[in-house]
Amino acid sequence: MPPRALEPAGVALVDKPAGPSSHAIVAQIRRLTGARTGHAGTLDPFATGLLLVLSGRTTKIASCLVGLDKRYLTDVDLTGRTSTGDPEGAIVELLPAPDERALEQRLAGLRGEIELPIPAASAVKIGGERAYHLARRGVEVAMPLRRSTVYALDVISYTGDPGAIESVTLDLRVSSGTYVRAIAEALGGHCRTLRRTEVGPFSVADAVLPDAFEPSRLLPEALVLERVGVST
Repeated sequence: MPPRALEPAGVALVDKPAGPSSHAIVAQIRRLTGARTGHAGTLDPFATGLLLVLSGRTTKIASCLVGLDKRYLTDVDLTGRTSTGDPEGAIVELLPAPDERALEQRLAGLRGEIELPIPAASAVKIGGERAYHLARRGVEVAMPLRRSTVYALDVISYTGDPGAIESVTLDLRVSSGTYVRAIAEALGGHCRTLRRTEVGPFSVADAVLPDAFEPSRLLPEALVLERVGVST
């Protein structure tokens, strides 16, 4: 790498819009900085919210950021599951809307340490191939379980009535690597929307849309490490 690729250095807080992939956002930032660029965890194309994009020599601290806890807002359709656990998949099962008591029972079982199947439309490798490639070809595989921790799972609002809740908006705080789509499937539905609001101590309230990013907005590496509690 030429020296210029190591600067500008720092971490960009980017508010990803729905539609483009996280890798497309990283590439957009790279074109603006001319530096090597990485990330500390992606979001699905349909999802929005906070991406930590690392620039220049700061890409070396990615391992200090990828394991941070995450916080999300998601709107879960409780009337059916899709092939992907999100709105991009086909409906594979229609289900009756639960009442308040049934929903709370399901939520109670998803707080604390949980173990759920990784979604078939994920980037994990099965036999050396990405799971989502297999899913697109219609290849059915037994997805491995992933253990994670749900620190908070709170109902913000719901649609329908107490006897038949059609969708619910949830605020979640979870450990790194948690699939919110898997939680939605365990509730008997799928994610209609997903927004990441926090990554560790970083908030989407301090982020900018990709088109508004400027290199001057990069957080210095020392500040980032201090905020996540890593000594230099």
